[in-house]
Amino acid sequence: MKEIKELSGDELSRLVVHGMLEKKATNIVVMDLRNVKNAITDFFVVCSGNTDTQIAAIADSVDEEVFKASKLSPWHQEGRQNREWILLDYVDVVVHIFRKDRRKFYDLESLWGDAETTIIEESFEPEAPKQMVFE
Repeated sequence: MKEIKELSGDELSRLVVHGMLEKKATNIVVMDLRNVKNAITDFFVVCSGNTDTQIAAIADSVDEEVFKASKLSPWHQEGRQNREWILLDYVDVVVHIFRKDRRKFYDLESLWGDAETTIIEESFEPEAPKQMVFE
């Protein structure tokens, strides 16, 4: 039987970033909300895509990377139909995949300005996630 592997918020965030980079997401930002009062999660990982097709592909890639490593699926997801802003909620990490114009409009980075942010360079090569073997 395959079991879900527990991941820390940091580990899960790295997997999410890896999935985003696989589909050439841009302007990737990891927001650490653990020290922000009344935060609803530990991390936001935010990125942009150029088209609705690209943001759907980014969401699929994130899903695939997280599932391959942990057998974990999002607890909740939104936006796959209109593909302007796709949200994947993994409880400790909430993923926001925006079409560029929508990202500017919602401006999450300003709304959560107290968060410690890490900007991921497009040339960043994350450590490849380790493939987990479950029995």
